[in-house]
Amino acid sequence: MVSLFELFKVGIGPSSSHTVGPMRAASSFVRDLAGQPDYADVARIDATLYGSLAWTGRGHGTAEAVILGLCGKSPESIEPDQVAEVVAAVRALRRLRLPQGRGVHFTEADNLIFDFVAEAPVHPNTLSFAAFDGDGRVILEQRWCSVGGGFVVPEAEVGLDTVETVNVPFDFSSGRTLLDIGRRTGLSIAEIVRANEHALRTPEQVTEHLDRVIRVMMSCVDRGLVAEGELPGGLFVKRRAKALKGKLEADHLRNARHPHEIMDWVSLYAIAVNEENAAGGRVVTAPTNGAAGVVPAVLSYYQNHCTSASRVGMENFLLAATAIGGLFKKNASISGAEVGCQGEVGVACSMAAAGLAAALGASNEQVENAAEIGMEHHLGMTCDPIGGLVQVPCIERNAFGAVAAVQAASLAMRGDGQHIVSLDKVIATMRETGRDMATKYKETSQGGLAVNHPEC
Repeated sequence: MVSLFELFKVGIGPSSSHTVGPMRAASSFVRDLAGQPDYADVARIDATLYGSLAWTGRGHGTAEAVILGLCGKSPESIEPDQVAEVVAAVRALRRLRLPQGRGVHFTEADNLIFDFVAEAPVHPNTLSFAAFDGDGRVILEQRWCSVGGGFVVPEAEVGLDTVETVNVPFDFSSGRTLLDIGRRTGLSIAEIVRANEHALRTPEQVTEHLDRVIRVMMSCVDRGLVAEGELPGGLFVKRRAKALKGKLEADHLRNARHPHEIMDWVSLYAIAVNEENAAGGRVVTAPTNGAAGVVPAVLSYYQNHCTSASRVGMENFLLAATAIGGLFKKNASISGAEVGCQGEVGVACSMAAAGLAAALGASNEQVENAAEIGMEHHLGMTCDPIGGLVQVPCIERNAFGAVAAVQAASLAMRGDGQHIVSLDKVIATMRETGRDMATKYKETSQGGLAVNHPEC
């Protein structure tokens, strides 16, 4: 199973596959390097980015992420305010500070290669590391793939089931099996996932992680609602969340509220989170950074606008969302470089729709229906970020995904859970659609809006 702890990871923006993943791969490499018998002889480290990491890595902060990882930093623990300081020091001194205090000469021009020519044979998000001694002899060499959502896998293990088997009480790998377990046991989807999580960790650890995820998500919304200024990267995109919030509050004071106002609040929450992500702030992969605003926006909608909202409901929201996100991760992909944005915002919408339905007391069949509706209408969505930045159309795209998730949950709960197309069929269709999608529409910034936006 894909655990709650794997799917909802605390990290930094702007990208889980291009920032969080490469940082984790680089830090893993230097940890392994420190264990080599000739570690003291390391004189040079080269890092090479392939495929989507090369094409959009500069806009996604991949170079900075690799530098941070090679310095032993992790996306979970580094404070966003420390990023610029650490990277600037490496660039100024032209030295990496490796584990155990080792200093190694390093310049981006010589040691960090963006390879736009060589093919990435296994996964479009591939990066390699090599450490050499003073004579040019290889001490350690590794190739990693960043497969979406901050997950990283050695290239040789992509597609293999290398995870240690852990017995959980309710093993499921399809929506159909999940519903069968619920009918057999009488448990809700959230209860099924919680029981499985308790087989992996203590109840206290599970609750603590749920609390942290909720806390970081809500904090991200709050920070985004008050921050101002221009987002980095050169597109000159100005933050909008604070001004939008002011207009909504002004309408409320004038008693000029519109029936659709609630959807404006949902959009606002998502925009706030994704502006924070674009600025390199602290976010939660849900299931990715590029789609990090959908789940927190719908969770904020539940907390702030649903009269039945409770802490237990928020936990059930995330647990049910975990079940759905895990099915997509296991049976298709959550990588924009692999299947387009249907694997990011589309999956996030599906997760959020299921989570909201679960929090509002829907049946398992209605939860599954909500998840299916959420993805069905994102099928074929391309990943075409302008300038390789997670800004346009990504920020607004999260807002629309969040609104669609609320609508999907509402439609499902108006019905009895019976529907024509199953969640499993939609997941399979998403996988096939992603496989057929042209590479230029899969996080390479070589097609779609990335090349057709007007130059000013």
